[in-house]
Amino acid sequence: MNSHISLIQQVDALLPQTQCGLCGHRDGCLPYARAITDGEAANKCVPGGQPVADSLAQLLNRPRLIAEASVWPIQPDGRPQRMKAVIREDECIGCTKCISACPVDAIIGSGKLMHSILTELCTGCELCIPPCPVDCIDLVEDHQPIPAEQLRIAEQNDLRQRYYAHIQREEKRRLNRKGPVVRAEIDTELFAQLFAQFPQHSQVVPAIEITNQSQSAVSQHAGTTIELARLRTQIKKLEKQLSVRADDQKQLQLDELQQQLSALQGV
Repeated sequence: MNSHISLIQQVDALLPQTQCGLCGHRDGCLPYARAITDGEAANKCVPGGQPVADSLAQLLNRPRLIAEASVWPIQPDGRPQRMKAVIREDECIGCTKCISACPVDAIIGSGKLMHSILTELCTGCELCIPPCPVDCIDLVEDHQPIPAEQLRIAEQNDLRQRYYAHIQREEKRRLNRKGPVVRAEIDTELFAQLFAQFPQHSQVVPAIEITNQSQSAVSQHAGTTIELARLRTQIKKLEKQLSVRADDQKQLQLDELQQQLSALQGV
């Protein structure tokens, strides 16, 4: 199991962390990384382009595949043109739907107030565009220089941590949210398993220095939050089943889960 998780991490480290879902995995790069290790084609990362497809083929010792085509022109580094989202602020009605949709928390604002996109954090994932009820978000070319490899890895690590922080918060809100959720259901078991096995996720990229103490604290907090959500979901499911028909084995399982939940809540 550890070796499988380690391989997932190595694959995930090569993905650009745009969390765009263009590969078909709506809830981020990590689920696609797992699917790749389970045999899915490794050429579906549109923003990564041919360089990522080639790197994955080399890592996994698989035949080289042509990367999925992008609608954007190809840069000199072989990747599609980097894009950024911008809000036409005079048209924004402050609905906050784009804020929830952004996987890396690159949009700031509050209800009934104008929103702004932090372009230096935006990945151009396009996920903020469909929820906007007034269609006031555009994609524009990022004219910044193409980053060197070390800077690219640093950006990916930062985006990964921002996404993990985002899903922690969204998972908390989801339990009590009455309205529609703009993203797919997060695979909490996968994220919880990843943190449980390898708390320091970014160790797979040794070229970037990370403070071990702070990284461990972030990962531990994320893992706890996601595990709490997973336990609550299982408990609700068992309680519903037991309300229909008594079952000693399920009751025992429910008692154990409730004990685990109490223990985690006390952390």
